[in-house]
Amino acid sequence: MTLNEICKPENLVYKKTSLLTDKVMHYCPGCGHGTIHRALMEVVDEMGLQDKTIGVAPVGCSVLAYDYMNVDMQEAAHGRAPALATAIKRLMPEKFVFTYQGDGDLAAIGTAETIHCCNRGEPILMIFVNNAIYGMTGGQMAPTTLEGMKTATSPYGRDVNKVGWPLRITEMIAPLNGVWSVSRHTVHTPAAVQKLKRAIKKGIEDSMAHKGTCFIEVCSSCNSGWKMNPVDANKWMAEHVLEYFVPGDIKVDGKMVR
Repeated sequence: MTLNEICKPENLVYKKTSLLTDKVMHYCPGCGHGTIHRALMEVVDEMGLQDKTIGVAPVGCSVLAYDYMNVDMQEAAHGRAPALATAIKRLMPEKFVFTYQGDGDLAAIGTAETIHCCNRGEPILMIFVNNAIYGMTGGQMAPTTLEGMKTATSPYGRDVNKVGWPLRITEMIAPLNGVWSVSRHTVHTPAAVQKLKRAIKKGIEDSMAHKGTCFIEVCSSCNSGWKMNPVDANKWMAEHVLEYFVPGDIKVDGKMVR
């Protein structure tokens, strides 16, 4: 039996989405960005929203996201994705608008834009990728770097007495009245990816219904910055990162659940 005979439409269990381009990704092997891209574009594809979707990617590891997602994309200055997404959504309220940001972008240089966008309740979906380090620029300490975690700029480990505690910005924005839903997910197992896809779908539906800002944090490993192989990085994330950044729903349909 030939491959074409096996791969009949009725026998296909899974089909690659057409909303990912064929360009080779620049992400390091083992990085979660590619999986997150795929989960997001699969949901957009399944919902038939390609022509209604506009994404905003700023500076960071995701700076070239527009090369990989086959939807309309706009590049923003570092940290300014929420401001740009606000303008796009107000000009075209019928569109699904999302930002795709890392921890250095969303939780450091762009903290003000993040908080004020959420406080206004701009009806967009914000996807926040947290790998607890500055992956693109050489592995420096980020606002989300764990206590005692070694980085290029904290070679002896993060000292909370000098630089403060790891920032849980997701929990910070959740109580704001303009925020409709907040959840934290991972992509280190197939089951986790399926949970993320369900959260993305609901975030799309709620933001397009103008219920408020929807916010999804995705904890991802950075095996290059952490100096680990991909398997060990995922294990370290499960044992350490997810103890501090606990996955699950934080706010659902405008109500705090934890």
